[in-house]
Parts: sequence; C-alpha cells; structure tokens
Amino acid sequence: MDKVSFGYDQKHIVVKNLDLTIDNRGLTAMTGKNGSGKTTIGKLLAGILKPRSGHVFISGEDTKNMSLGRIGEQVGYLFQDPERQIFTPTVSEELSFVMQLKGYQDKIIEEKVEEMLDMFKLSHLKESFPFYLSRGEKQRLALASVLINRPKFLILDEPTTALDIKRKAELLEILKVLITQGVGVLAMSHDHKFVTGHATRVIEVVGGEIYHDTAAKSMG
Repeated sequence: MDKVSFGYDQKHIVVKNLDLTIDNRGLTAMTGKNGSGKTTIGKLLAGILKPRSGHVFISGEDTKNMSLGRIGEQVGYLFQDPERQIFTPTVSEELSFVMQLKGYQDKIIEEKVEEMLDMFKLSHLKESFPFYLSRGEKQRLALASVLINRPKFLILDEPTTALDIKRKAELLEILKVLITQGVGVLAMSHDHKFVTGHATRVIEVVGGEIYHDTAAKSMG
C-alpha cells in the first residue's frame, strides 16, 4: 500500500494516507478495536475495495488495473461471516465451483475436492446443504473454497470466531502448512491468545492508521 486513503462516504475517512507492505513470511496479525479500520485495510489489500487515493500493489501490479478474478488467483479472502461466501447446493459443489469454471478435468477436480474435504474434516458432509452446517463448519468450508484456488496470499477476517479449541488447533496446523509452502497469511483478529501465541508480526491499527508494528515470536 502506497499512501492509501479510503472512506465509505465523503465525510468519514476510514484509512488515512497509509503505507504498508506485507510479505509471505510467517503469520501477520492485524489487531485493533471495532471500527479501527483493520477490516477495511484487509479488503483494500484483497482488491475488494479500491482506494480513494494512493495505490495498492499485488506482486507489483496496481489493483486498480486488475479484475477481481485476476486478484482472486493471487489473494484469497475469508470474510468474518462465512455465509457471505457460500452459495451452492452441496459442500462438494461449493469446493468444485471455481475449478469447474476454469475448465479443469473432472478427475482432477474430484481429487482436489477430496483433498480439501479431508484436510478440513468435511468428508462426512460432502453432500450436505452448506447452510445447514454449524458456524465452524461453514467457516472451514469457506476457507477450503478459497484455498482450492491456490492463492499466493491469504487474508482472514477474524478466523477463530466460533471455533472451539480443537478447531483452532486444526486451523493453525493448516496455516503452518500453507506458510511452509510459501503462502503469505494476514489475519485480522481480536483473539489475543491466537495473536500473541502464533503471530510472527503484529500490526496494531488505530483510527485507520498504524499505531504499532512489531515482530513477534515464531509460529508455535
């Protein structure tokens, strides 16, 4: 981000002249109170929102010149409410949708869907209607649907919401694997234990500006 400003209307500027670079090393956590601007920053980084002024670059390319489809091939975004990303009749169709859209062969799609179902402990729900799943199951499905697109960077908005201790541990194991594969991860989070225990960099946002930016411990 290069001198980025953004507001949802003319009077209220949410992000103010922000400079920020995030790489693909470790887990970066972005913290801040409700209304601090961290979710807006995440959406700007993901190309969901376009800056009012300044520039957001993904792999050196300005998001203003990129379609959402092209951005989605590089950056995956998990909304805080997983229902915003779910729209197909079954869990398996939710996972296969993007690959079918891209014209992959059926066998390849089937193999990748099975891999995601197993990784996210959703195999027993393969033919279930996604909106009947629990909040945690919906979140795992939404994340799996993002990751099947093999993005180079992943942005998560409150990823541990509604997850119990076991599911949080499973999520962390998945994130560790992704990071070792070179996938960058940014998590906007209020979960103090998650942030302090696992983030390798912590960015605190206040009033749409970076208040503090520090390296933390390695992912444990």
